[in-house]
Amino acid sequence: MGFHQNASDGVSQRVNSPRYSGPMTRRAHSFKRGNAGGNSHSNGGSKGTGGFDPHYEIDVHLNSPRSEICGSPVSGDGFEGILERKQTQQVNQRFHGGVVKNQSKKHVGSAVLDLGLRERKKLGHWMFFLFCGVCLFLGVLKICAIGWFGSAIDRIGSNQDFSYPHNTHLNEMDKSSHDYGYREEGNDVERTLMMVASGVETSQKSMAENSDIWSKPNSENFTQCIDLPRIHKKLDSRTNGYILINANGGLNQMRFGICDMVAIAKVMKATLVLPSLDHTSYWADDSDFKDLFDWQHFIEALKDVVHIVETLPPDYAGIEPFTKTPISWSKVSYYKTEIVPLLKQYKVIYFTHTDSRLANNGLPASIQKLRCRVNYQALKYSTLIEELGNTLVSRMREGGNRYIALHLRYEKDMLSFTGCSHNLTAEEDEELRTMRYEVSHWKEKEINGTERRLLGGCPLTPRETSLLLKGLGFPSSTRIYLVAGEAYGDGSMQYLMNDYPNIFSHSTLSTEEELRPFNNHQNRLAGLDYVVALQSDVFLYTFDGNMAKAVQGHRRFENFKKTINPDKMNFVKLVDDLDAGKITWKKFSSKVKKLHKDRVGAPYLREPGEFPKLEESFYANPLPGCICETTTTTTTTTMAKR
Repeated sequence: MGFHQNASDGVSQRVNSPRYSGPMTRRAHSFKRGNAGGNSHSNGGSKGTGGFDPHYEIDVHLNSPRSEICGSPVSGDGFEGILERKQTQQVNQRFHGGVVKNQSKKHVGSAVLDLGLRERKKLGHWMFFLFCGVCLFLGVLKICAIGWFGSAIDRIGSNQDFSYPHNTHLNEMDKSSHDYGYREEGNDVERTLMMVASGVETSQKSMAENSDIWSKPNSENFTQCIDLPRIHKKLDSRTNGYILINANGGLNQMRFGICDMVAIAKVMKATLVLPSLDHTSYWADDSDFKDLFDWQHFIEALKDVVHIVETLPPDYAGIEPFTKTPISWSKVSYYKTEIVPLLKQYKVIYFTHTDSRLANNGLPASIQKLRCRVNYQALKYSTLIEELGNTLVSRMREGGNRYIALHLRYEKDMLSFTGCSHNLTAEEDEELRTMRYEVSHWKEKEINGTERRLLGGCPLTPRETSLLLKGLGFPSSTRIYLVAGEAYGDGSMQYLMNDYPNIFSHSTLSTEEELRPFNNHQNRLAGLDYVVALQSDVFLYTFDGNMAKAVQGHRRFENFKKTINPDKMNFVKLVDDLDAGKITWKKFSSKVKKLHKDRVGAPYLREPGEFPKLEESFYANPLPGCICETTTTTTTTTMAKR
């Protein structure tokens, strides 16, 4: 916020502040003494007795600094002379020669007049001092109440002014002088800031609470619709065989695969054996299904829909499973016509992969609803994960605070996989490239990272994320829960942490004892982050990976909680324009808000794409399928009741 200095009174004024409603002091009308009443004296005298030249003139200029008439400076007669002559109500008095007839009367009248003038002068001085004292008192009072507190808000919230320089890569010396320029001579200022810090934080929180940055999108016409109908076909006790699966990938990829496999078992009238999990992925987590999920709840929640057992029955334990890799994005017909005969023949079939083995669209409504029942009801995390997750949510909300869950997918594996190295050093870029060639199942090796970033295919950098948050209007006091592993790149997090110091993670919010069961178990930590992200007031993801898909889809299902989906392609162009000085911060912020106005997780229909791989994931948007729009009649009736 800018400051303007008033040359007349020397008091700084906070322009456009919610606390500022006018000048710090108001200029009163000029103080003027009233004209004294009394008789005019026109005394004549002779040259011989009075000592006056008969042709002597005295010109009195009524041009005192308090006079309403401006003129030349006051004549040598002095201030008393002017007041005395004003009593005569004549501007010019001419004295012609003559003898003063009554000298004694002249002396008496002069003494009385002098006494009256002194009293009036004294009264005027007292009134003037009283006026100045009142003005000084009011000025000091207003400065204490508003000026100091307001200026402190401006200093602490200076980042919210967002006056970014064109060259954002400040060297350390520039940064030091910016951050600590007042340290030697500004101890009083620092003490003042410390005294009002709590009040400033409350004020910033209040401003954020009253804005729309936390408001969820309108979804009153939509509701969950996955419950079994009251009248439904009872599950057949017979089975065509048993399905063994190895859920591959990270936590959320495995989660999607398990949901698909339950639906496929239903289609094939098969019995699903409790899934085993991938221990050979990038994270090399040896956690099993029972470590991550409440396995007993999983079986119980689905007992009326599909057969699930903990292990193969003894009669089938000695059978060699038939190994099969299902075709990706398949429809129900594929499993009925091609896989069921194999299952009936071999009795036990082993699916080597579970990811994306069922289409997003074109499936029966009952199968889509079943996928959601598995995902949002049956797949409940273990008690260990759920309890600590809820504890972290409570800690994030301490003091009635709201928080953002930020999925900052700026980890080494993702940057290497996508080939994105914007703002990284040449050495770091080469390290990512080497890693990409070492992972054999990553098919794409030579990648133009610059081109991919401009197409919106890269995770936002921490600095770009900070600019996005600022552009959307989130104040620097915003509490952020970091849903991510360690950010890659030397000092890459510094921009974000400088702008938003209230950043937390499972590591900073938990005690060492609480985290001990999670050490070296990335999938358990991912489950912990999932719980905190799901309950956040706002979820923001910087890359559309499996975690982003899983959380945003679940938040849609849970009454469309606010989820910001960045338009990365257009946003990074705005960032480049800002850095090049082509647009001002005000223009940048305005464009960012406009760009994301309709990207906050509001309801819209998922539509089939030309290619299954390119269409929107069912798990990112379960509408249609698991969320239904209420009828107009129902909506009208509900609104009428309100």
